[in-house]
Amino acid sequence: MKTKANISFTLNEIASEVNGTVKGNGDVIINGIASIQTAIEKQITFIANKAYYQYLQDTKASAVILSPEAPETDLPAIIHDNPYLTFAKVINLLYPEEKFIDNGIDLSAVIEKNIKIDSSTGIGALCHIRDEAIIGKNCQLVSSVFIGRNVTIGDNCLLYPGVKILDNCKIGNNVIIHAGTVIGSDGFGYAESEKGLYKIKQVGWVEIGNDVELGSNVSVDRGAIGPTKIGDRTKIDNLVQIGHNVEIGTDCIIVSQVGIAGSTKIGNRVILAGQVGVVGHLIIGDDVKVGAQSGVKNNLETGKTYFGTPAHLFMETSRIEASLRKLPDLFKRVKKLEQK
Repeated sequence: MKTKANISFTLNEIASEVNGTVKGNGDVIINGIASIQTAIEKQITFIANKAYYQYLQDTKASAVILSPEAPETDLPAIIHDNPYLTFAKVINLLYPEEKFIDNGIDLSAVIEKNIKIDSSTGIGALCHIRDEAIIGKNCQLVSSVFIGRNVTIGDNCLLYPGVKILDNCKIGNNVIIHAGTVIGSDGFGYAESEKGLYKIKQVGWVEIGNDVELGSNVSVDRGAIGPTKIGDRTKIDNLVQIGHNVEIGTDCIIVSQVGIAGSTKIGNRVILAGQVGVVGHLIIGDDVKVGAQSGVKNNLETGKTYFGTPAHLFMETSRIEASLRKLPDLFKRVKKLEQK
């Protein structure tokens, strides 16, 4: 949603809202937030990474958010065990949400038959909503959003321009879908025939839980038969491909350019870092972490960290890479032995 910096607070007031402890002058006025290197007077900054302590003495900010372990400073501060989370809460306080569009249906929108749209919802310019769709309370379809037949969208959802949700898909409450994302496109399924590849009709759908966020240009394929599922509170970055009948659990983090092939089951609290590729029909356990650019071709055990192509346990991959670095010297030694 749009935000606007038009509010001022004292540091004491901010600390009260975020359950932090004030150190120094709590009456200092704050009306904005910035990085420690760019902040100016009346702005608050934060340090969540020790590498930035070097800038603490020279920052022009009026206050800073720090952990209890941070170095001493004369700058007024909010002390909290989780400075990054506190920073996020302060942003919400200083930059309150504003609606993109007003309630009601824009005159340029195309609304078909037997639609249920709550009166508190806004349908923006050039949206197209097909038969039997249901859209809940306080939603915002900003512009050029397409909603297919028999789609259900819960309450408090925000769909940015160009989002497409195709037939029969189900979206939970408090879901954010960024521009260009497609939910319910055909899965990639073909059978070989004497005339070449024969398309397998995809007759399933997509189910997205509550409090999910999908970045821009994400593609979530409908199930070939039955649903593709994304669990509550899962966050998906830009440019992610999720194949047909994939099931992703709750509280997962899927980072940019990940590709997950069809029918893979992913547990809860899983983290797939950037450009991870997962082949189809696998099971990835709860609390698994997979490092960037890894290729996953086998099931992954609960609670373990993996890295590499093919992905192995992190320490095993580290030993393999350490051995590979020694290969040139080993090759020279073998050549010398052969010459002798």
